[in-house]
Amino acid sequence: MIGLSATAKINLNLRILGKRKDGFHDLETLMTCVDLADTLTVSKAGTLRFTCSRPDLETEDNLVIQAVRLLEKEVTSDLPVSIHLEKRTPSGAGLGGGSSDAAATFKAVRELYQLDVSNQRLEALAADLGSDIPFFITGGTALCRGRGERLEPIEFPWKLNLMLLRHPLEIPTPWAYKHWASSKEIPGLPYRAQTMPWGEIINDLERPAFAKYLILGDTKRWLLDQPEVEAAAMTGSGSALFAILKDGVDRQELAKRAKEHYGESLWTF
Repeated sequence: MIGLSATAKINLNLRILGKRKDGFHDLETLMTCVDLADTLTVSKAGTLRFTCSRPDLETEDNLVIQAVRLLEKEVTSDLPVSIHLEKRTPSGAGLGGGSSDAAATFKAVRELYQLDVSNQRLEALAADLGSDIPFFITGGTALCRGRGERLEPIEFPWKLNLMLLRHPLEIPTPWAYKHWASSKEIPGLPYRAQTMPWGEIINDLERPAFAKYLILGDTKRWLLDQPEVEAAAMTGSGSALFAILKDGVDRQELAKRAKEHYGESLWTF
């Protein structure tokens, strides 16, 4: 039996460079893993079985199942496993939960069956499944280009004091990219780049997300108004936002204040 953590990520910046002929968008994004994580427990079994702490995710199109099937195709052999996923990272939040689960599945099944499949090959397989998945094969911090599958790992010596927030709504990634070009900025909402030691914090997908869900832009503005917050932005295609807090700040106190302002339905970490 193997237990693996599937860490979430945030996009410290995300710039869309244009649309490609294959329908995807060229982008440049700096991604880094955070402390939030799902947990996978994987063991050999007579057949492929998948259970989850969220039963609504126990479907054949879950990326965990697809990762096993893709690995079976790669090694031309059945790889019967029992997988239980304890879900902590919210879905449709831009935190990469499903992508990280898939990457952890690739690595766990490889280890369980001692497969001769390199990390480089896993990244290539992962790219066929989803643009964020290759990043999670090695994790850490990386500059990602193309549609996200071209990785350049970088040293990131900064320890971030983070708080994550999410309203109870999901933003499908294809929708966000589809509406990027036609969306407009909402007057009064904060979109501008924020300068940090490693570069700028900015997310081009805030434009369509904030236009559809005004509460997201309002939440970012609220965060930036708090004295404890150095910077804030949406991660990925949303709907989660992150705040970088000043050293020594207790995120629990700020989270309590955020829930008092927006209600108990607000998820915080």
